[in-house]
Amino acid sequence: MAFKAGRVLPRSFYARETELVARDMLGTVLECETPQGTASGIIVETEAYLGEHDDACHAVVGRTPRTEALYGRPGNSYVYFIYGMYWCFNAVTREEGLPSAVLVRAVEPLRGIPLMQRRRPGARTSFDLTNGPGKLCTALGITGSMSAKPLQRKPLVIREGERIPDHKVRVTTRIGITRAADWPMRWIVDGNPFVSKGKLSA
Repeated sequence: MAFKAGRVLPRSFYARETELVARDMLGTVLECETPQGTASGIIVETEAYLGEHDDACHAVVGRTPRTEALYGRPGNSYVYFIYGMYWCFNAVTREEGLPSAVLVRAVEPLRGIPLMQRRRPGARTSFDLTNGPGKLCTALGITGSMSAKPLQRKPLVIREGERIPDHKVRVTTRIGITRAADWPMRWIVDGNPFVSKGKLSA
């Protein structure tokens, strides 16, 4: 693939409205360095979670040990555990004290693909490696130890990529949730085969 990731995104990129960050994260590169090696992928699907008034956002319960990272500085990570088996990665947005974040739902594998395949031996195809929030965290090696950390330094960073033009971006309602499920807060690269399975239009 003729693609080269650029500089690490600064905090100012995240210190904006969550919806803007979610859209602009499409095409950027999520990179994770571990003792086993470095793996990365182009972000092709995101969801915005907007704070205490958003019933689908973890912050709806207020400030707790679990949600503390959501209240941190923009450009920090928020990694949480679901179903007792999967990690999910988010980038914290807006300003400190306003709990909101962008969930990365899918990436297109870019670097360290053999490492990803070893971590996800059950993946039946290359498209199945990272087409979901839990899958991509397993493939890239993202764990809860990386939560509440700045995304401007390793082990976990997001780099500039190639901006996705508006005509290739589709906005849909969020998937995999029951509360506030009708909010149009999911951004995908239209037609990309690595986008997670689910509805394609709002």
